[in-house]
Amino acid sequence: MKYVSTRGSAPELAFDGVLLSGLARDGGLYVPDGWPEFSAAELRAMAGQSYAEIALQVIRPFVDGAIDEADLKRIIDKTYAGFDHAAVAPLKQLDRNLWLMELFHGPTLAFKDYALQLVGRLFDYVLTRRGERVTIVGATSGDTGSAAIEACRDRDQVEIFILHPQGRVSEVQRRQMTTVAAANVHNIAIEGTFDDCQDLVKAMFNDTAFRDEMSLSAVNSINWARIMAQIVYYFVAGTALGAPDRPIGFSVPSGNFGNVYAGYAAGRMGLPVAQLIVGSNRNDILARFFETGSMRMEKVEPSYSPSMDIQVSSNFERLLYDLLDRDGTAVAATLTTFRASGNFSLDAERLARVRRLFDGFRLDDAGTLEEIKQRLESSGELLDPHSAIGTAAAARLRRAEIPALVAMATAHPAKFPDAVEKASGRRPALPPRLQDLYDRPERLDVLPNDLGRVEDFVRQRQRGLNRRAFTEQGKTA
Repeated sequence: MKYVSTRGSAPELAFDGVLLSGLARDGGLYVPDGWPEFSAAELRAMAGQSYAEIALQVIRPFVDGAIDEADLKRIIDKTYAGFDHAAVAPLKQLDRNLWLMELFHGPTLAFKDYALQLVGRLFDYVLTRRGERVTIVGATSGDTGSAAIEACRDRDQVEIFILHPQGRVSEVQRRQMTTVAAANVHNIAIEGTFDDCQDLVKAMFNDTAFRDEMSLSAVNSINWARIMAQIVYYFVAGTALGAPDRPIGFSVPSGNFGNVYAGYAAGRMGLPVAQLIVGSNRNDILARFFETGSMRMEKVEPSYSPSMDIQVSSNFERLLYDLLDRDGTAVAATLTTFRASGNFSLDAERLARVRRLFDGFRLDDAGTLEEIKQRLESSGELLDPHSAIGTAAAARLRRAEIPALVAMATAHPAKFPDAVEKASGRRPALPPRLQDLYDRPERLDVLPNDLGRVEDFVRQRQRGLNRRAFTEQGKTA
């Protein structure tokens, strides 16, 4: 399996190079040069298999030639053995056609764990074999940061710096990042929005001298390995609910578009995905795009679902690459225009093509609180604000021909206790292993939205690692 950049001018890489690179040198995102496909018989055989067994089958073709299958199986088995629920990602039926997939049984109570717990071990495996070390920089709107830190803490081969928007994540989200007492973990609160944090990370990667000096790598969903691992739970849900013999839809609360793009990828691989609903809060750039074909940036506004307070959805570039017929030059030109003007539009034919699969949905804060309240009364399920947007979208936009629609529950309600209590009158409790979270000391540094200041901070906080000269091929120079 080889990987190509969505912007067309970076060299092809194998999986291990993509894992360590994160962002391509031309500023694009890596995607496979072709999609592995599962037959109907292979999909039927997955029914009743464990999460880890399905994960091995889905992931194996993406790492072909880079990781030995026996090693891959050992890494996957160890990853998901540590989750809190025996099913790893259990399905619950909410009504006749609507199912909920709980993606919060990992160590940090959010769906990011399902990818990052695996990615952390893959980093360890590849770096140990190469005798190399990396500096990971990442941006988070709330959940990626804690999941990445938990996956990378105390690893000798990794130094990790996570940027989050100051005052724009929940207290639980912040404390899950800032209370980790590991020497290789560094938290930076940026005076700005998540989009500012994301732009800083991309700028550090595009500063090739700094990138090579620090041996930069990424754990955000710009890293293909994140998407690869998230594809798994779509296969788990789909085959449990009758695929390939009936179509299935998914409703996904989405900010950076990585989670729902994984559902799109599952469809390209043979799962009969017939509908993908993209749920947004008041920051509704994605919902507006799927309605109109025009993507227009507006001001980011704080909401009860802060992980979706985003206006620049990085992973949309991967879908755009397919919509523009895998023309990297066209993708680069479109996104250059978008950055300069804050807007771009699809033509009518391409909009019709994307709308055959995707629907957009928005829900404001008042509607989110009402959905939490109503869903508790109707099903007994207490949802976090992001998951509530997913279930509301599913209930309102399920297409008649879809017999089973799965709403993705992306976070535990205890991560957003204030909003959940306001909606339901119940204050959700943290699991016992996190009961002392509010008592743990925090460590973070506040920095302005300034690339030079952030790069200087990263340099100064290095622990004297023997850094490698990082070439595009991921080899030691």
